[in-house]
Amino acid sequence: MSANSDLRPEPHSVHSEPHGVHPEPQSVRPEPHSVRPEPVEGPIVLVGAPGSGKSTVGALLAERLGLTFRDVDAVIVERAGKAIADIFTDDGEAAFRVLEQQITAELLVLPGVLSLGGGAVLSEATRAALRDHRVVWLRVGLAQSVKRVGLDTARPLLLGNVRGQLLKLLNERAPLYSEVATEVVDTDDVTPAEAVEMIMKAHVAHR
Repeated sequence: MSANSDLRPEPHSVHSEPHGVHPEPQSVRPEPHSVRPEPVEGPIVLVGAPGSGKSTVGALLAERLGLTFRDVDAVIVERAGKAIADIFTDDGEAAFRVLEQQITAELLVLPGVLSLGGGAVLSEATRAALRDHRVVWLRVGLAQSVKRVGLDTARPLLLGNVRGQLLKLLNERAPLYSEVATEVVDTDDVTPAEAVEMIMKAHVAHR
C-alpha cells in the first residue's frame, strides 16, 4: 500500500492472507439476481491487469444496473482513429499515456460503469482522481491472465514473451491497483456473471 493509503479505506474483502499484503475476498457463488441495488451516483470504476475481465464484467454490470458502460481503451481508439498498438508504434507510449490520462479524467465525471486501461493507474493524477470513486479491482493470477490473453498482438506491451511480460506487469501494477481499490474481486475461478453478482452484493452490503 502506498503513502496515500491513509486517505482511503482498505479494499474490502471477506478475509485476509496471513501476511496481510493482498486481502483475499472469499470465493462465494452468489445466487443469480439475488439483489436489486439502487442506482449508484458517479461511475463504478473497474481496474485490473490484462485478462482480468474488465470489459466483459463492466458491460454485464452496466446492463444489470441499467447504466451506461464506457471503456477507456475503446474511447481512445475512437478518438485517435487507430488501434492502440498503432498509437504505440506511431506516437510512442508516452503520447498514449497522455491521451489515456486525459480521456480517463473526462469519463470519471460521467455516471455509469467505467473500465480503465490496465496501465491507467501508472498515472499519479489518475490515482488521485480515483480517490473519490468506488473502484473495484478485478484481480487475476498469472496463469489465468496468460490463458485469457493468449498471443494477443493487439496489446503492445505484451509482444514477445507474453508470460514474462504479464508477470512483470502484474508485479509492477498490483501495488497501484491495491492503492486505488475500495474492494477486490478475484476473477480466477468465477465467471463474469458471478463476478458481477459479487460486485452487486458488495454494493448493497456497504450502502
